[in-house]
Amino acid sequence: IAFPTGRAYDPAYSYETAVIIFHGLHKMYVENETCMYYLMLENENVLMPAMPAIEGVEEGIVRGMYKLRSVEAKKPEQRVQLFGSGSILHGVLDAQQILADKYSVSSDVWSVTSYTELRRDAQECERWNMLNPTSPKKQSYFQQQLEVTEGPVIAASDYIRALSEQLAPSAPNGMFCLGTDGLGRSESRENLRRHFEVDAESVVIATLWKLSKQGKVDASVVDQAINDLGYDREKVSPLYA
Repeated sequence: IAFPTGRAYDPAYSYETAVIIFHGLHKMYVENETCMYYLMLENENVLMPAMPAIEGVEEGIVRGMYKLRSVEAKKPEQRVQLFGSGSILHGVLDAQQILADKYSVSSDVWSVTSYTELRRDAQECERWNMLNPTSPKKQSYFQQQLEVTEGPVIAASDYIRALSEQLAPSAPNGMFCLGTDGLGRSESRENLRRHFEVDAESVVIATLWKLSKQGKVDASVVDQAINDLGYDREKVSPLYA
């Protein structure tokens, strides 16, 4: 949503949806703020867990992101930050386990409920810093969350890459984004996610490739993972298929 009064969210779980709805009702009917809320809701059957008992979860849901789960590899060699939104989050969680079990990569998974809200906050911080160049710099919420994390960000969503790529300049350790660039089509969810390269295996390969670009993983590891995961490296790009 381009309009500043519109707030777009892509929740993955029922508790995220509830937090956003109650926040919106408070803003519109208690504070009388002129705004609208857009929620992307899907009808995929998934288990709905209780809200994690972690400090700052509700704030994170409203502001755009929060850490959902960390998995430590038995013999960790690297660490990454995995971003998932909406129904794609579930595949990101699967990718997290594959990375730990097969490739000794530990990771933190973040549920990103709103790239739009994160980007707007980053823009406002950048503007304030520009107009107050001699004052201590402000950090965006996105930067604050990643300040003490390790490794690059790998983001996957049901949206085109440009949405998540808005945050790439603010990512302290680099960011690589996966999205559904290309023509719309009707297929099974599993086939569509492989076609658009946003499924669990795609996240694993993208993660290893990003680590290899940073000199943290040998390119041969990425090449072997493509074979091990049964990935068709000759498949047509979804952008042109």
